[in-house]
Amino acid sequence: MKKHLYLLVFIVLMIGCKSETKKVTPEKDLTIIEKVAAAHGVENWNKVREIRFTFNVDRDTMHFERTWVWDTRSQEVTGISRGDTVKYNRRKVDSLSQKADGAFINDKYWLLAPINISWDEENLTYSVEEKVPAPISNDTLTKLTVVYGNEGGYTPGDAYDFYLGDNYLVREWVFRRSNSPEPSSVSTWEGYKELSGLNISTMHKNKDGNFSLYFTDVEVLQ
Repeated sequence: MKKHLYLLVFIVLMIGCKSETKKVTPEKDLTIIEKVAAAHGVENWNKVREIRFTFNVDRDTMHFERTWVWDTRSQEVTGISRGDTVKYNRRKVDSLSQKADGAFINDKYWLLAPINISWDEENLTYSVEEKVPAPISNDTLTKLTVVYGNEGGYTPGDAYDFYLGDNYLVREWVFRRSNSPEPSSVSTWEGYKELSGLNISTMHKNKDGNFSLYFTDVEVLQ
């Protein structure tokens, strides 16, 4: 009986020693791009099966809009603009659908840029500056500059300056075509809405107030 008891104690001690020496793998530190994407809900993206939205632009007295329905799994896209409807698959873009796809990529980027940069991380470089005055509000924010590579995409080499709040939500941004030092456009990111776990900015305005780009009828379906 004692022999069995000693054996049992020995086994328990061995298990205890193993548990004490078990190595704990440290969690990977997130890059700032990953933190920005997380703040905008990227962890919920795999649940999204369809996004519907209308892209609107008001410039002085001019109004323009186009509506998109995007099946994120099949990559089927339907676009409606000025009474015309186009349907195509993003996996099979050809010369006939290329113009529509370029418009869709533009509008979708405005909608999902903070998440999109995490998808594009291998095709861009980035840098960070702390405590930088934002171009519109003049608030002191973190500036994340993203520069796309010179190959691939519809507008290679473009640059974006994202101005981030403490919570990593984008508050303003600057678009610089072909990484020009001069801005091509500057606008706010406001009117955030939480839709199926995604944090989406629905309103963008310039400093003068004569330009606004905004989204209506936004639906994120799971």
